[in-house]
Amino acid sequence: MAQETDYTEDNIRSLDWKEHIRMRPGMYIGKLGDGSSADDGIYILLKEVLDNSIDEYVMGAGKTIEVSIQGNKVIVRDFGRGIPLGKVVDVVSKMNTGGKYDSKAFKKSVGLNGVGTKAVNALSNYFRVESNRDGKSASAEFSQGNLTNQEMLDDTTRRKGTKVSFVPDELIFKNYKYRNEYVEKMLKNYCYLNTGLTIIFNGEKFFSENGLKDLLQENITEADMAYPIIHLKGDDIEVAITHSKTQYSEEYHSFVNGQNTTQGGTHLAAFREALVKTLREFYGKNYEAADIRKSVVSAVSIKVMEPVFESQTKTKLGSTDMGGKLPTVRTYINDFLKTHLDNYLHKNPETAERIQRKIMQAEHERKELSGIRKLAKDRAKKASLHNKKLRDCRVHFGDTKNERNLESTLFITEGDSASGSITKSRDVNTQAVFSLRGKPLNSYGMSKKIVYENEEFNLLQAALNIEETIEDLRYNNIVIATDADVDGMHIRLLLITFFLQFFPELIKDGHLYILQTPLFRVRNKKETIYCYSEEERRNAIEKLKPKPEITRFKGLGEISPDEFVNFIGEDIRLDPVMLDKDMSIENLLEFYMGKNTPDRQDFIINNLKVELDIVEEVHEN
Repeated sequence: MAQETDYTEDNIRSLDWKEHIRMRPGMYIGKLGDGSSADDGIYILLKEVLDNSIDEYVMGAGKTIEVSIQGNKVIVRDFGRGIPLGKVVDVVSKMNTGGKYDSKAFKKSVGLNGVGTKAVNALSNYFRVESNRDGKSASAEFSQGNLTNQEMLDDTTRRKGTKVSFVPDELIFKNYKYRNEYVEKMLKNYCYLNTGLTIIFNGEKFFSENGLKDLLQENITEADMAYPIIHLKGDDIEVAITHSKTQYSEEYHSFVNGQNTTQGGTHLAAFREALVKTLREFYGKNYEAADIRKSVVSAVSIKVMEPVFESQTKTKLGSTDMGGKLPTVRTYINDFLKTHLDNYLHKNPETAERIQRKIMQAEHERKELSGIRKLAKDRAKKASLHNKKLRDCRVHFGDTKNERNLESTLFITEGDSASGSITKSRDVNTQAVFSLRGKPLNSYGMSKKIVYENEEFNLLQAALNIEETIEDLRYNNIVIATDADVDGMHIRLLLITFFLQFFPELIKDGHLYILQTPLFRVRNKKETIYCYSEEERRNAIEKLKPKPEITRFKGLGEISPDEFVNFIGEDIRLDPVMLDKDMSIENLLEFYMGKNTPDRQDFIINNLKVELDIVEEVHEN
């Protein structure tokens, strides 16, 4: 029988604002992370500060924002109206305080609950805010939300606006670093959504003249477009649409009031529905929705009065109304596409013809694959029953009620020994393991048919739950965990080829990673250091004098579960798989996986890193 626990007044605690944020950071910024994922907390901190500067621009104040990231220090400077000087401390340290509660000052703002910069303040080891307006200046400095310094200047020549500086607290964010690729994508999105705005990041200027059309051109090459981008704009809506020649799945970029809603919401659902309805009516044929939307690459942005998001990080819109006297989100988007897309297609018959050909091609492929799909699903279900390939976890991506859904991870391993080590040391709540048998097939140049016919590919896509669409993706993080040898590298390449060939949006959306495991273990009787590079090995040897014991790990299977837990827990090191924006997926696959062997040989020779000296030093020590 369970022992009864006392429950008295002493058990009741009241936390102040900063204590609550620091104790439950996930409620305010989602997952923490180390910066290897675009949705890690350090980027949410930057976004929360930037949102205020963007709102100033939207209200017609300040056309330039300067962003600097040097090491771990972030500085954001806008040239808007500046925070009212007497409220500089309050707006960054008092909950439910801010100008956005006044709808006259901020009509269609991103942040409405007055939490954003308070969370940044509480989760930063150093935080400084400075406001300049009316020839005067006020500033305040904080550490972990505690005020450390305050200053007021009666006379200043500084340009009006707000400057925020912060350093994320290493007690909260472990071993983190900002990746410029993620920051640049965020800043570019702000520019696409705010034409005329200039953002300068570490000296590089970002600017957009054509809004969402520029966004699509950044994400799909002209050679891969089935037809020129359709770009439509209204008072509170903007859309850009095309279809990919090579991509199989749908790809959407959705925004509300300038916020990138990576998990979609009511506006994206309405857009997908309206696109199908409009095209059906235009062609006078009841095409399948999946055939119309197959390979579509689109962006949609709407502006809503007082939007309701499903979390503080604002990644999914919950609002059903546009606000004021406007109709519902669904009706508004449907009416817009019905009028403007229909008009566009009538005026551009060649584009209309290409879209219809794309739909009919999708219809033909779907019918051709229908029988194979059914057999493949049956095989996948039988395999799941026997649990041969997948050791699942308790949390799945898409469960919006669970705070840990962003942490859900699938490790793809090679062989039973490696999968066994990870399975025994993983967090069963959030980490699942899929075990490969041998090397995957080189899928370059093959059709989607092979995904269903090949057992490994079929079971892998079933485990990820992406047979029909990646919207139902079961795991937020897909981690390739292979040995750091030639065979392991080859398996990585084959898996990346598979994802690029059939599910490139998983890579574009930042879901695919490579697990970094230590190459060496350097230890003496008192301390053990795991080293991920030759430089770390040398430093460890220097630290653990005299001669320590050095082990070179050859494969994941030879790392015991007791040790493996160190590499997939809080200190996990992940390298995100990213696409080079200057090279199309088709050209990328053709170079690395095609028949141009001489070109690849030259590339390997020119980029080869000779490690014989490392091996020799290991033997010497």
